[in-house]
Amino acid sequence: MKLGCIGDDFTGSSDLANTLAKGGMRVTQYTGVPSGPASVDVEAGVVALKSRSVPVAQAVEQSLVALDWLLAQGCTQIFFKYCSTFDSTPEGNIGPVMDALAARLNATRVIACPAFPTTGRSVYQGHLFVQDQLLSDSGMRHHPLTPMTDPDLRRWLGLQTQHAVGHVTAPTVFAGADAISAELDAQHALGNTHIIVDAIRNEDLIAIGKAAADLPLITGGSGVALGLPANFDCSPSRPDWTSQDGKCVALSGSCSVATREQVTRHKEKHPSLEIIAANVIEGRQTAQDIASWALQADGIPLAYSSADPEVIKSVQNEYGLEQSSQAIETLFSDVAALLVAGGVTRLLTAGGETSGAVVEGLKLAQLEIGPEIDPGVPALRASKDLTLALKSGNFGALDFFEKAAGVLGGSV
Repeated sequence: MKLGCIGDDFTGSSDLANTLAKGGMRVTQYTGVPSGPASVDVEAGVVALKSRSVPVAQAVEQSLVALDWLLAQGCTQIFFKYCSTFDSTPEGNIGPVMDALAARLNATRVIACPAFPTTGRSVYQGHLFVQDQLLSDSGMRHHPLTPMTDPDLRRWLGLQTQHAVGHVTAPTVFAGADAISAELDAQHALGNTHIIVDAIRNEDLIAIGKAAADLPLITGGSGVALGLPANFDCSPSRPDWTSQDGKCVALSGSCSVATREQVTRHKEKHPSLEIIAANVIEGRQTAQDIASWALQADGIPLAYSSADPEVIKSVQNEYGLEQSSQAIETLFSDVAALLVAGGVTRLLTAGGETSGAVVEGLKLAQLEIGPEIDPGVPALRASKDLTLALKSGNFGALDFFEKAAGVLGGSV
């Protein structure tokens, strides 16, 4: 294994694996830290954790265990993957995990670049944009677990880390890899360890990747991985994929604007069932109820808890953030297990926490990376009879669920 990756959630990890696979690397995504060695033909290993919203100490511990396993596989470079919208809080764990990984790897110049222009995420003047909006003006300001209220990544990361935070500006990035490398050295000389790097185009990400060829640690969204396969003498290719027929069901727990629009579109043509958080918490809506409905429904049935921010806030105020979130995650985990036991062979999930719950509920050890469904979302094979699509909340076209079913089934 050449490149070792640690993802803080399951959808983001599959996003990263997708980027590396398209770049020509032989990639395997692991759900948690494996207990044994990796296959000798794996060039990039992505260890998917469910650490984005856990306490700092827990996230650091999990990440260091993943790091030790990856180093034992022979990795010469480590990539820490977090969301392209930098999902965290001022007390969040991105900074502490970066600190811990940097200390273990003796990394003194650590790139931080969540940009992913293909999906509208760009970093300019150290600020993160979603399409034409500052992050703090986008729908991410309403995220139920990690509301993003400050677009200045230098300031936001600075609240989380023990190290000084530097910045490589867009004009330097536009000048190419050598200029970026020189500025990373200059930032280090100023005492900055973690360095936000601007990027507004895919060309910028490729240049950043080239500049990072000899760095022991890189952090960011999947976009900055665009330039990494070439550092390992890999060239773009399309992953092998065997289509999967059979029953397809969609589960959506994301409350992002994009997912809510996708849910609305899908409901026009396919059966749908709304999951009401209060009913779940009080036992009036169960996993068995939902799974039985989906297994009997025609088309591509969709069970969803996606709701407007005000509805989510009301539920959290009444039942508490932890209880309401845990109830929904446990429900999706149980529903997924019942669906697969009932013969579902194609399972679509929307939302990072939802996807993590589904993968854990199915007790999947590793995932094979297939073709891209939409930017950032690959087809995944869990076993001979089970394929998945794990979608971050803000990703995917309006017809994502239908399209994903088609890609998994080989009709698209």
